[in-house]
Amino acid sequence: MSIRIDAGKCVGCGRCVEACPGNLLGVGVDGRAFIRQERDCWGCASCLKECPFGAIHYYLGADIGGRGAVLSVKKEKSVLCWQVTDAHQNCQEILVDSREANRY
Repeated sequence: MSIRIDAGKCVGCGRCVEACPGNLLGVGVDGRAFIRQERDCWGCASCLKECPFGAIHYYLGADIGGRGAVLSVKKEKSVLCWQVTDAHQNCQEILVDSREANRY
């Protein structure tokens, strides 16, 4: 599993770089975030959740039913919109209020 960063959506805020526990992300000379070694990404999704611009996409592996599906997150105030887009561009959304996310 790995992430991809859409340079066209990245504004260079650096929030993903700060969130990555493996220090796998950096900021290039163009001011945009990049992943140093995709193969080293262990799929924690910390960067994905931190990016408020939807610039980071997480590729779901076939071993977990992904078969080319991509996961992205957009944040609007306290609501996280998790979007899963399959290889045929069908999209499903899951809305989560982050204030309620850890409530049991």
